[in-house]
Amino acid sequence: MVTFPFAVVGFDLDGTLLDTHEDLAAAVNHALALVDRVPVPAAEVRKLVGGGAKLMLERALTITGGIPEAEFPRLHRELLEFYEANIAVHTRLFPGGLAMLDGLAERGVKLAVVTNKLEGLSVKLFAELGLTDRFFTIIGGDTLGIERRKPKPDMIEEMMRRAGEGAGRAAFVGDSSFDTGAARAAGVPCVACSFGFNDLPVDELGAAAVIDHFDELIPALEGL
Repeated sequence: MVTFPFAVVGFDLDGTLLDTHEDLAAAVNHALALVDRVPVPAAEVRKLVGGGAKLMLERALTITGGIPEAEFPRLHRELLEFYEANIAVHTRLFPGGLAMLDGLAERGVKLAVVTNKLEGLSVKLFAELGLTDRFFTIIGGDTLGIERRKPKPDMIEEMMRRAGEGAGRAAFVGDSSFDTGAARAAGVPCVACSFGFNDLPVDELGAAAVIDHFDELIPALEGL
């Protein structure tokens, strides 16, 4: 009997499991409007995601006229409050995501979320989408403190610790250099999603494999 090669698979959230860009864009543009900035098209916000909401806002302010330092804490707070109140208006799993999660669960794989998004927002989002019970843990960007966020390995190492001693091999799935860097530092193979919010060309992320659709994830993991 051939067993699945990984006992634990962790996922990034934004741009990997979930297409969040429209709801993130609405929150970013709410904050920008407070300082009379032009809105950033949702398709452009995809390129600003990665590293957490604060970095996303910094990037949006930079491309629309610069960062107003005195106003920044208020704008960051307003962005988070708006996003929390409108967190799942447009957000959905990427195509094939549900079948993929089912397929991994059928193989006895423990599933986790490891994201630089704040833990509270991540937990709320999965709850609103009815996906919480699929994951044994959700680790957010503030779970261990911002100094330990991806691309540092700490969050993925925490995922493996929570999976339990002797849980077996782990893999990670992401869409950015934050993900591949963290996985590499943790000694875990990473599969990159070309359909995500890639901050580099996907073939330059240094992933062990690249997929173009979630239908390809299980075969890709089997090939590692």
